[in-house]
Amino acid sequence: MSGEGGGLGEGISARLEEAAAVLRRGGIVVYPTETFYAVGARADDGEALARLLRAKLRPAGKPLPLLAADRTQVARLAVLEGAAALVASRLWPGPLTLVLPALASADPALTAGTGTVGIRIPGSAVARELAARAGCALVSTSANPSGGAPPRAVAELAPALLAQVDGVLDAGRTPGGAPSTVVRVEGLVVTVLRQGAVPIAEVVAALG
Repeated sequence: MSGEGGGLGEGISARLEEAAAVLRRGGIVVYPTETFYAVGARADDGEALARLLRAKLRPAGKPLPLLAADRTQVARLAVLEGAAALVASRLWPGPLTLVLPALASADPALTAGTGTVGIRIPGSAVARELAARAGCALVSTSANPSGGAPPRAVAELAPALLAQVDGVLDAGRTPGGAPSTVVRVEGLVVTVLRQGAVPIAEVVAALG
């Protein structure tokens, strides 16, 4: 699944479909986001989620971040309403992760007992299209073993991780930079869980 460019240019559609087919079959795929490469699986596939946790060497008890193609996919996993929905309408697509109440049907691996999920509609058109074709929101955790540096290019992927995934969607070098900002929005209160690419002032202004 080699490729070029970060957008939906000529020739990438077939590679996207190939990666989406792997995800639909329960596989794990490395793919580009608006910052770094991520590794993910369908958020509704418990077996794939368990495999992904092992591949990442991710400590138990940590929720898995998600990205979605659109608000419809978000609504299948979480409750997005009120002030949080207002912020989403103004700052999605983009590198802003909202921590939202999870639906009871959400896989426990996603919530890690918190009752919430962190989810965003990403700025990357490739990532959004991949989620759309996969038919479900995707886990979007950085494509490196826990504690390692996040990769901006496929050539930077750790061999140990590559050996445990089922596909790689190579869309060229990603921009890098700060990761997504992570916030919880309750009423007019914004709780910052991680400062990242979106300044908190923009989140507060979106409530305006």
